[in-house]
Amino acid sequence: MTRSKLSLSSYIFVGSMLFGLFFGAGNLIFPVHMGQEAGTNIVPVVLGFLLTGVGLPFLGIIALGVSQCADLHELSSRVHPIYAIFLTVLLNLTIGPIFALPRLGSVSYEIGLSPFIAAPNKTLALFVFTLIFFSVALIFSLKPNKILLWVGKILNPLFLLFLAVLIITAFIDPMGSGITAPAQGAYASSPFFRGFTEGYNTMDALASLVFGVIVIDTLRELGLKSPRDITIGTLKAGIISLALMSAIYACLAYIGAFSTNKLAISANGGIALAQIAGYYLGTSGDILLAVIVTLACLKTSIGLITACSDIFHKMFPSLLSYKKYVYLFTIISFVISNVGLTAIINLAVPVLMFLYPLCITLILLSFLSPLFNHRQIVYVTTTIFTAIAACGDALSSMPAVIKSTGIVQYILSVYQSFIPFFHIGMGWTIPALIGFIIGCLLRTKGNSSQKITKAY
Repeated sequence: MTRSKLSLSSYIFVGSMLFGLFFGAGNLIFPVHMGQEAGTNIVPVVLGFLLTGVGLPFLGIIALGVSQCADLHELSSRVHPIYAIFLTVLLNLTIGPIFALPRLGSVSYEIGLSPFIAAPNKTLALFVFTLIFFSVALIFSLKPNKILLWVGKILNPLFLLFLAVLIITAFIDPMGSGITAPAQGAYASSPFFRGFTEGYNTMDALASLVFGVIVIDTLRELGLKSPRDITIGTLKAGIISLALMSAIYACLAYIGAFSTNKLAISANGGIALAQIAGYYLGTSGDILLAVIVTLACLKTSIGLITACSDIFHKMFPSLLSYKKYVYLFTIISFVISNVGLTAIINLAVPVLMFLYPLCITLILLSFLSPLFNHRQIVYVTTTIFTAIAACGDALSSMPAVIKSTGIVQYILSVYQSFIPFFHIGMGWTIPALIGFIIGCLLRTKGNSSQKITKAY
């Protein structure tokens, strides 16, 4: 059945599904820890965080609808086919089995079960927990056409219900009469930009270029067929998800900021969240938090396994079937999750600092494309200049053992000398703008063959 629009309840469920896909491990742990370190600078930090943690994912979802591209691979092919394979594979592995999926399993264990396990048994407990966790995610992922039901209508409403109990409790009885702790480190010197780059850790802007396909496919299954109707439907579902994410991020960050009146700043957000739940609800809080975190991570895991398996099957259909990709990515995620949460996060940061600028510029270019008549040269020059700067951001975020080497220190000194805003993790912005301007100037010398061949 073909429709031009859906009922309000349908848009709410699709928006709930999208929110559920996005809101996983990092979305819970990073805002709380960020709030603790932001202290009295909480407002500019949260605003910066919302731009990358909510605004960019929203634009990423809409970009696929506006561009009428089937997926990230098709969208990034506007730069070059080889680049499209490189970016799509690297991004999907990063938000899939290499970093994000293992982190989901690790966070569920660290917050939900680890506090109840004796130290000598923690390694075995992590193994057993992640084995069960990823087995459940695998079962749901084998039926991608049921994702609206499981995530949008069942798992996410349950998650929101349990999370609301903790948030409402914390707001009714805040830890102190105000935020008094001073901002720490970069949160004091450049709070907005620190919040901006902290939003990278959620990986949602990257995930939006993958989850957008699930939203579009779901809208088609519900009856929307024309590109215009799908774009409008994507926009409506995105707004619902954006509103939920913004409200919950702000609440978690403020709870974290207030918590420093009673608690010391934690090593990571998982510890902070556990301490806060324990403070308010005791043992019941530990159980509640275990349920919240497990639901959050499970629904996002289902989405990531489904999305990554689908795109790899489309790109390399002769290698494996969709179900075999599901098994492969689930097994890899299970193995890596046993490395431990802290190691996973430390290794993920440099890759994120490299990927985010490339994805941000691709999203922005998809909106600006009509202004430069969809010329490929603009995509190419913007991407090249962005990639050069993004390499510096990645090096700057490397673990100390790598960053402290002589050659890396020399390269970083060159970046710091010649690229504005490099010291705050925004060094890619000016090079990207220069690349865009050069591409726009060069496009006037091109002919119609240089225009992207997709019909607009």
